[in-house]
Amino acid sequence: MQVILLGMPGAGKGTQAARIREDFGIAHISTGDMFRAAIAAATPLGLEVKEYLDGGKLVPDDLTIRVVESRLQEPDCSRGFLLDGFPRTLQQAEALDSTLKEMGRQLDVALYIHVPQEVLLARLTGRRICKDCGATYHLVFQPPKQSGVCDACQGELYQRSDDKEETVTTRLKQYAQTAPLVDYYRSSGRLQEVDGQQPIDDVYQRVRQILLKLQG
Repeated sequence: MQVILLGMPGAGKGTQAARIREDFGIAHISTGDMFRAAIAAATPLGLEVKEYLDGGKLVPDDLTIRVVESRLQEPDCSRGFLLDGFPRTLQQAEALDSTLKEMGRQLDVALYIHVPQEVLLARLTGRRICKDCGATYHLVFQPPKQSGVCDACQGELYQRSDDKEETVTTRLKQYAQTAPLVDYYRSSGRLQEVDGQQPIDDVYQRVRQILLKLQG
């Protein structure tokens, strides 16, 4: 199976990706992981990526696409793959289709885990982390027994700067620019939308149904 995961930050893509990988045995590929692996291997592509990241710049589409092409050639992708965080633009989506065609493969489905923006804002801004042991809590979904105090080590809980409302709002606005991707895959009949507001297990049951149907 060749699958991509679409969804805004906080929609639960990472949780679902881990379950898909475990159940279906396909490679889970995130853009961040690909970049880190290329940099660690000190490949020519990796050195180019490092130059952009070290400068605090976004990695351009053409370079990102070349990293993805290289990753899809790896042996663990022979049974299929799950792309998470790529594509992010129409150019990347079209390039992915072209690359797969050259490889004699095709994208089977784009799984879109949809959650309204106001729900995502509450999810993302509610996270709190222990300064001492790193344990993670959520003010709504997994609150500590005592406000501001870690259950495990009694350390102080804090909110990361990128979980603050202003930052999260900016991230969600930036990601909303990928909305044309949803239309792109819907128009080609490859989009499957999943309600991400359901409990995690229910979301996964729907995802699993879709993937099992693909397997025939």
